Amino acid sequence: MSSNPSIARRQRWLSVLAKAPATRLASLWQSLGPTPSYTVLRRPEIGLVMVQGRISGTGAPFCAGEMTVTRAAVRLDGGEMGFGYVRGRDARHAEIVAAVDALGQRADWVETLETVVVTPLAEEAKARHRLIAARAAATRVDFFTVAREAGA
Repeated sequence: MSSNPSIARRQRWLSVLAKAPATRLASLWQSLGPTPSYTVLRRPEIGLVMVQGRISGTGAPFCAGEMTVTRAAVRLDGGEMGFGYVRGRDARHAEIVAAVDALGQRADWVETLETVVVTPLAEEAKARHRLIAARAAATRVDFFTVAREAGA
């Protein structure tokens, strides 16, 4: 992450927004009420990106395959530009991410967006990760214990 707090915040926001469920993000966007209008600079476009992997997470990189992404760019009347990149083919999701990114550059919207949109999405993502971890932990086998009891 960057040492500049506004860049670090923007990076965190873009990560949270891009990974959020599209329907939930759209719902939170609607709950903001009237928002400044924006011009679409780049209508949502669907394309492919090459995904890299690493053996054991630290080894030599290799091409794992391609992933579909959608991107969009918008500009507010004040000149702030926002960009949205999301996995999959959801054009509206990419446009909302771009709009939130642009609004997040305006000081009068930062607190509202953080409270109403980003924080709830981040907390829901943490809850999803905890649930996945709990399900995985429930299937864990202690092989040392199994081997010791089998030999007894």
